[in-house]
Amino acid sequence: MTRVFSGIQPSGVLTLGNYLGALKHFVVSQYEHEAFFCIVDLHALTLPQDPAELKQQIRTLAALYLAAGINPQRATLFVQSQVPAHSELAWLLQCMSYMGEVGRMTQFKEKSEGRETVPVGLFTYPVLQAADILLYDTNLVPVGEDQKQHIELCRDIALRFNHRFGDIFVVPEARIPKVGARIMSLDDPTKKMSKSNPSPASYISLLDDEDVVRKKIMRAVTDLGRDIVYDEENKPGVSNLLVINSLCSGRSIAELEGLFAEKGYGDLKKDTADAAVSVLGPIKRRAEEALAGSEIDEVLARGAAQAYEVAQGTLLRVQQALGLR
Repeated sequence: MTRVFSGIQPSGVLTLGNYLGALKHFVVSQYEHEAFFCIVDLHALTLPQDPAELKQQIRTLAALYLAAGINPQRATLFVQSQVPAHSELAWLLQCMSYMGEVGRMTQFKEKSEGRETVPVGLFTYPVLQAADILLYDTNLVPVGEDQKQHIELCRDIALRFNHRFGDIFVVPEARIPKVGARIMSLDDPTKKMSKSNPSPASYISLLDDEDVVRKKIMRAVTDLGRDIVYDEENKPGVSNLLVINSLCSGRSIAELEGLFAEKGYGDLKKDTADAAVSVLGPIKRRAEEALAGSEIDEVLARGAAQAYEVAQGTLLRVQQALGLR
């Protein structure tokens, strides 16, 4: 089977955008491919973290993976730092990477802008991301549009290494969903919905109560005029609500446009809120049940052992190619 790999940082809250743009697709892919899903806690360290809070966020993220539908009998779910090969391969790949290509990463420019001090890890974390992917002979990487540049860097590093040392790495490809890859902010639909946004009104957390979800959607920014049509350029707010509604309800955007042709923005918002609550309610309940039990720790321990075995095999090939073994 082809192999799929992806990871999410355990920092901040997971949003509806994370679910619709990533987790929902992970659930489908685990039945189509051999799947490795990682809680990338080492990436979270590129910004200051409270240790106790980070530990809890790791468990919460694992609970949300399971609550969203990840089946540990079908997919390997594990924590990045529990597999040491990630850190070691990252260093080896850094020695094969160039300052210029890493410096062109737009996410580094965005995250470092305005900061008095910038950790080296924030600059080099795309190389750690490449190590995460390459360790598992990954064929496909489901990502949002904003991560496409990082996958291209990963491919460049793998191709460079293979050119010099032989066919050591599988060269991965990005898989970007056609719809829902970028769920936008509720209070500024020109920007991506992000768990790092300081305004809670901008995103819907997967752990928000039903009434909070409804209030946030009813207060979402819309556009001039009354037409309910999908037009990202001229109607970004309405378009975002249509995408959220479509992905939560299973109805096509064209079907929704017809349904609301003679209705107003309030009708669209209410229907979108109903669709979002129907999806998020069960996820929240299952996550809370998982957090109260011991299943999370058992799943992560088993996943780390499975990931360790695969990762060590890849690391050994790389070490031998470099003359280290």
